[in-house]
Amino acid sequence: MTQRTVYAGKVNNALVNEKIVLKGWVQKRRDLGGVIFIDLRDREGFCQVVFNAENLTVEEMHQADRLRNEYVVEVSGTLQHRAPEQINPKIPTGEFELMADRLTVLATSKTPPIYIEEDVEVDEEVRLRHRFLDLRRPNMFNNLRLRHQVSQSIRQYLNDLDFIDVETPYLTRSTPEGARDYLVPTRREPGSFYALPQSPQIFKQLLMGAGLDRYYQIVRCFRDEDLRGDRQPEFTQVDIETSFLTQAEIQALTEEMLKKVVKDTLAIELTDAFPTMTYEKAMAEYGSDKPDIRFEMKLVDLSSFASQSEFGVFKSAVEKGGMVKAINLKGLADSYTRKTADELINIIKPYGAKGLAWLKITDEGFNGPIAKFFKEENDYKAIVEPLNGEVGDIIFFVADSQEIVETSLGELRLHLGKKHQLFDPDALAFLWVTDWPLVEYDEEAGRYVAMHHPFTAPRNMDVEALKNHPAEALAQAYDIVLNGYEIGGGSLRIYTRAMQEQMFELLGFTPAQAEEQFGFLLSAFDYGFPPHGGIALGLDRLVMLLAKEPNIREVIAFPKTGRGVDLLMKAPGFVDNSQLRELHLSVKEDKKA
Repeated sequence: MTQRTVYAGKVNNALVNEKIVLKGWVQKRRDLGGVIFIDLRDREGFCQVVFNAENLTVEEMHQADRLRNEYVVEVSGTLQHRAPEQINPKIPTGEFELMADRLTVLATSKTPPIYIEEDVEVDEEVRLRHRFLDLRRPNMFNNLRLRHQVSQSIRQYLNDLDFIDVETPYLTRSTPEGARDYLVPTRREPGSFYALPQSPQIFKQLLMGAGLDRYYQIVRCFRDEDLRGDRQPEFTQVDIETSFLTQAEIQALTEEMLKKVVKDTLAIELTDAFPTMTYEKAMAEYGSDKPDIRFEMKLVDLSSFASQSEFGVFKSAVEKGGMVKAINLKGLADSYTRKTADELINIIKPYGAKGLAWLKITDEGFNGPIAKFFKEENDYKAIVEPLNGEVGDIIFFVADSQEIVETSLGELRLHLGKKHQLFDPDALAFLWVTDWPLVEYDEEAGRYVAMHHPFTAPRNMDVEALKNHPAEALAQAYDIVLNGYEIGGGSLRIYTRAMQEQMFELLGFTPAQAEEQFGFLLSAFDYGFPPHGGIALGLDRLVMLLAKEPNIREVIAFPKTGRGVDLLMKAPGFVDNSQLRELHLSVKEDKKA
């Protein structure tokens, strides 16, 4: 084979009238009676190639005539400008064509099961089953290149700040907090298991105790949890840990890094500081701990008015210790009939809501199923004024416990925002969410659980205060949100044995259990451990948002399905009994099958 001169998608004026060699795939073939044209495709784009009997042997013309989509070819010839009337302005190389003088077919191809083109609807399972073909499509390649650029930008930024890239183990110990672990048996220790890491959390803390001061790693992590569009069982995390920095310093460092990533990859310069919002405010006004601030429609508390209203549903909810909140969909009342408005209950039912009330604002007052309960002028003002209501608006209400009300209206808000395109899809709305509760009480488990993880430091580092008033404790924790997605979370960490032991006790560990599970960390605290903290960013989710893709499978080379299955490799799969015996394992028959 002859050495390639340039990518097909990068031919340019400097190469006109030069003899060059291109290699790639046949995208299209056209026979115009003695002259054959193909679009030659490689990862950078296309170049038109012309096969003319005047320049080729009879055999080479026969080969050109037999070319089909996805054949792999090597073509040499002279690059020329196309005639003005033949220029294709839709592609960067549309003014050039290669006049071929030699053709070599390197590989033939069956008819592919998917179209190797952009913006062609193909069943996702077919795409994943033939991922090596799917990745030939230009938009998929561009997503992988964007992912590479994001990673390189992050590495460059952190390297320039003297961070050290350190690898941590994949085979580690199972811990009881967080999602379910993926377990790995070992034949050397019958009945014992490694766990694949959900995060390098403890290792990076130990590295701070070792004096590395600034660590990072772009690392694979594994969690056996229910999947969705922005989750995979194995995912990539940008893991960062520092010693002696404050929360504000870590946030500033992360913010500048993300601004650099956006500038390096999208050529967009973000100059404003990222806004900050407390967890309490996020839940109260947006019904979410990861608010999408690209549009307004905030939740408004009407509980005080509802407690005095004649509408029994509202009044009863408040009397039982709950609340009534509402959102205002401005100017779109006419988009809803009674039937379509009532059907929105299906959006919030999964979050515990038992009903959804609504009112339209008209010139004559309220219109809707509950309008008869709010006929007085004072009622009208009490509802309309806090919501900045106007004629043509439609207001939605939920009355229940605080958790159900805020979560349900938050989800409805997002649904309406997407349905009615209330935000700029090109906007990048970063947001810090801070002042998280340290713990929350799990009624089912009968104990407190960590809102982030057991190693997060409370704002008040007084051990007795945490012991006596755990529900009031705020965490030194901070999440970074982009367009309604959590793309990262971090905290300052506990770094003393006394506080860590108190945290374990609060979470239901006995001293013996804490020592068994985390004795190595507690022991490390006895040897002069520095104050430290960090953050972990989800690389897959960040790239998904920068690429404007609907799910992270579009930015991962070989992803799993929503069921956690690799359709290309047919994994997970059964293994031979001899392998199980080596691991001292056997598989029980499923009697339910």
